[in-house]
Amino acid sequence: MSELCVVRYAEIFLKGQNRHFFEERLQRNLRAALRPLAGAHVRRLHGRMLVDPGPAGVARAIELLARVFGVASLSPALVVPPDLEALGAAALELTRVEVARRAGAPPSFKVETRRSDKRFPLQSPQVSQEIGARIVAALALPVDVHDPDVLVTVEIGVERSFVFAATIPGPGGLPVGTAGRVTALVSGGIDSPVAAWLAMKRGCEVEAVYFHSFPYTGDRTKEKVRDLCRVISAWHGPMTLWVVHFTDVQKALRGAGPAELAVVLYRRMMLRIAAERARLSGSKALVTGESLGQVASQTLDNLAVIDDAAPMPVLRPLIASDKTEIIATARRIGTYDVSVQPYDDCCSLFTPKHPATKARLQHVEAAEARLDLAALAAAAAAQAERFEVTP
Repeated sequence: MSELCVVRYAEIFLKGQNRHFFEERLQRNLRAALRPLAGAHVRRLHGRMLVDPGPAGVARAIELLARVFGVASLSPALVVPPDLEALGAAALELTRVEVARRAGAPPSFKVETRRSDKRFPLQSPQVSQEIGARIVAALALPVDVHDPDVLVTVEIGVERSFVFAATIPGPGGLPVGTAGRVTALVSGGIDSPVAAWLAMKRGCEVEAVYFHSFPYTGDRTKEKVRDLCRVISAWHGPMTLWVVHFTDVQKALRGAGPAELAVVLYRRMMLRIAAERARLSGSKALVTGESLGQVASQTLDNLAVIDDAAPMPVLRPLIASDKTEIIATARRIGTYDVSVQPYDDCCSLFTPKHPATKARLQHVEAAEARLDLAALAAAAAAQAERFEVTP
């Protein structure tokens, strides 16, 4: 018996005539994730992928593949000849492994069989009964055909068969690179890295832009943002981070308009600069971490005024999420512990005690009319520092 990994996908099944494109991209991304494993390779089967992990073993491969978007679930599987004795031996071995890793009372189980090779002498229910009887005889486990603790799956093919008893959930979504490129505005906080991650989950290739107001936001904050991008690049692959030096632009905006409009003016300018960077890199949209009503700048009135400055679509994956939900996702993806480290946010600089919650476009435009916005945006985008970030 040899051990491989069965990779399943779900949403890709709905893609009709485009399904081949999504499957090819998923296969490419799986291969990229497995690059650290010498000898690993990926085969595309009907409706799933089969991964041979090479000498590193299945456990290490699953650790890497569980962060590939588009993967619905994974199973370590034993590959055996299409023979009842071999199938039974494999099923018993895997069930023993599942029993050993579970504490408490013996788990219930069920055997489920699928035959793609109809020449196999027994029908699927008969195979399940035969193998189930062997497991009961050897391990005395209770059978539960409705809601088992352990589901042992047997798939009988023409040349070889698969047996697996564990299913590890994947991140789901669509393979990165199938939905085009976006530019995400990322800070050192909790929300924006989660928003970037969610854009990746919908198949977007993501580059990041961070607005740095040195010396008010020190280099420690810049390194923190780079650390956050390293965390999410484990789900994405190598990604680009642009660091925009925002201090002079921010001072000019603060001097141009009323104090209560400061944050709205900052956010509008950030969208202009990020859009210029996006244009240069071929991104089709911007991504931000705003959640409706979470802070003063994120009211519906303010978001409408902020969006008016964007020359391309602005995606807000967190718009209807509350802080508890966002924190739960941040913990799941590994960014939370980095995000909660102390940092300075450039949007909090020069912010008044009572920022506007219902900004009016004509008032904002009157303040901006004192500045050459296009020149400021183009210069800031052109002078941004570029960093290539890897996990």
